[in-house]
Amino acid sequence: MKLLLSGSFDPGEEAEWRAAFAAALPEAELLSPAEARACANEVQAAIVANPAPGSLQGLPRLKLIQSLWAGVDRLLADPTLPAEVPLARMVDPAMNAAMAETALWAVLALHRGFFTYARQQQAGLWQPLPQRRADEVPVLVLGQGQMGRTAAARIAQQGYPVAGWRRDGSALAPLLARAQIIINLLPLTADTRGLLNAGFFAALPRGAGVVNLARGAHVVDEELLAALASGQVGHAVLDVFHTEPLPAPHPYWQHPQVTLLPHAAAATDPRSAAQVAAANVRAALAGQPLANLVERKRGY
Repeated sequence: MKLLLSGSFDPGEEAEWRAAFAAALPEAELLSPAEARACANEVQAAIVANPAPGSLQGLPRLKLIQSLWAGVDRLLADPTLPAEVPLARMVDPAMNAAMAETALWAVLALHRGFFTYARQQQAGLWQPLPQRRADEVPVLVLGQGQMGRTAAARIAQQGYPVAGWRRDGSALAPLLARAQIIINLLPLTADTRGLLNAGFFAALPRGAGVVNLARGAHVVDEELLAALASGQVGHAVLDVFHTEPLPAPHPYWQHPQVTLLPHAAAATDPRSAAQVAAANVRAALAGQPLANLVERKRGY
């Protein structure tokens, strides 16, 4: 079994993935793009992590494109992506759990004023803040896929009233009006790009917290900065950005009401994700149903 492994990996990351697949799928030979081109008629599946545009062309026996990342917006933006080949996104239980941990941390820190206390420490200020109960802090989770549902359940376990919203579900405005904290875990599609904009922020209770763990393009940066300046948004926790790494001059870096993470809310765990991908590859080659297939028209 010959498989293409293609993507943009950090130093040492590709070796980690190769080791994970050697354990999860020992019958497979993982080929680099150059190796795959040399035996294109033998490559039966592609395992990818934001591969270069055009790199999946010319593989006539391809039965599956398995993404190692949960988001597939960059893949779908490649006009050369083979339209006839099933595309699966990564749904990694370990990644879901890690994302839920980050979401819960952000909720706790916003609720209890821990970001404010960090600023007070830098200023040498000793000033206890009023303390609300968890059941007085409504949380809205945008996105009800496996990540969104896992995060919502974890937050609700701590006593917070949690509501969920999906793009094709209930009206958003009434939910925004009640939410003290927003967690964004939506997929990036044409409909959700720029969703977190001036109108969105204006619909929130004054001083609400905004947490974006999905994609940078969900947020209109200038309008979030204006909402922070006016006090309409009290604090923002941002893990993802339009350009990554975030450029040094960007105002988020030094903004006192922004907590910035380097796209580190939840990393795919090669040990568990390789098992998920291996099961899908075996299913594809056996003609069996595939898990986590992307509906290309919907964008996820």
